[in-house]
Amino acid sequence: MERLIVALDFNNLADAQKCVLELGDSVVYYKVGMELYYACGSEIIRFLKDRGKKVFLDLKLQDIPNTVAHACSVLTELGADMLNVHGVGGAKMMKEAVKAVRTKAEALGISAPKVIAVTVLTSMDEGQFSRVKYRNSIPEQEVALAKLAQSCGLDGVVASPMEAAMIRRACGEDFLIVTPGVRPAGAALNDQSRVATPEGAIKNGATHIVVGRPITQAENPAASAKAILASLN
Repeated sequence: MERLIVALDFNNLADAQKCVLELGDSVVYYKVGMELYYACGSEIIRFLKDRGKKVFLDLKLQDIPNTVAHACSVLTELGADMLNVHGVGGAKMMKEAVKAVRTKAEALGISAPKVIAVTVLTSMDEGQFSRVKYRNSIPEQEVALAKLAQSCGLDGVVASPMEAAMIRRACGEDFLIVTPGVRPAGAALNDQSRVATPEGAIKNGATHIVVGRPITQAENPAASAKAILASLN
């Protein structure tokens, strides 16, 4: 059940809470992204943790190493189970992030949150990516950043399901691959470009799939979540 992470892409606490209560026991893991976190901060994390839920705090941190390290320390204390930084922030930034998380967790006597690196956003296609002037193709860049993140001690990456198999081969079995851009067959793509079905993402090597609107905007969110979980089994 923890393989499915539901994205709470709301801009206010009340709508997010309503969604979580509607989903009930069918979902245990939620993604809190920038929109919701900027709207209500740690209140949504407390709400989720009070109900026994797990939290992927998707803030995509990228700044100078010292700033990211201090931010990661604060987010660890808030109770995040997983958080992320941008892989293009570089090795020193990623190493400092991991160090800060583990140091704070040890001081608090809690399990350290998983730290994962964002590779290439799933909204990017090759046309957009080429304009950024990277020398690599999207698959090459995702694998390169995944290997860099692993060498820096991170637990995994956020990556497209289309490149998950390549990352799995490059980084081995004990490496988290969290895949957004997951859409059940027939669902609208919205702003995603590189997508796969839930079962396709897992088959390609993903450890977790992130699904938002196909569940949260469904007529029956709990039934949609259960259908996706059934497809994974």
